[in-house]
Order: sequence, then C-alpha cells, then structure tokens
Amino acid sequence: MRVVTNKALVDFSDSHPLASEPLQAWRKIIESRTFGGFADLKSACNSIDRVGNYYVFDICGNKYRIIAAIHFNRQMLFIRQVLTHKEYDAWKR
Repeated sequence: MRVVTNKALVDFSDSHPLASEPLQAWRKIIESRTFGGFADLKSACNSIDRVGNYYVFDICGNKYRIIAAIHFNRQMLFIRQVLTHKEYDAWKR
C-alpha cells in the first residue's frame, strides 16, 4: 500500500522528535504489504479503529494517532492528520 505522503509524518516529528522512529516504522509496515480490507489491516496493525470514514492508528503505545483515509481498491492511504493523544481527544470527527 502506498502512503500519501510521508511529509505529514516528518512535519509532526519536527515538533515531536520522539515520534519520528515509531511513525516511520509504521509507514514501513504499511508500505511493505497489500491490504484487501480492514481485516487484513487489523492483522498487521492491531491498534487500528474505524471512526466514521477514517481509520485511526494508535502509535507508540497510544501516544500518537494517525488519522487516515484508505482506498483499498487503489492501495492508497492518505494521511489526514497526525495528532498527540490529547489532540485526538479534542478532534472533531
């Protein structure tokens, strides 16, 4: 699956340096596989939930959240936002 784009992860890491390594590890897992649907994704990334039309990944022991839109038919994952846990709690779904 292709992650569009890595810039969101890098930009978030600029202000949260400890997030860099776990975010890039997550990206490598996503980009190394093909996912047919949510069940396939859940098997690779157990800490994922569906929230409305988005997929929310818990990263680094739930310290960070990646909110993404996924098009399984095109194998593309679009990062909508990267947030801290506190920012996610205030996020308007």
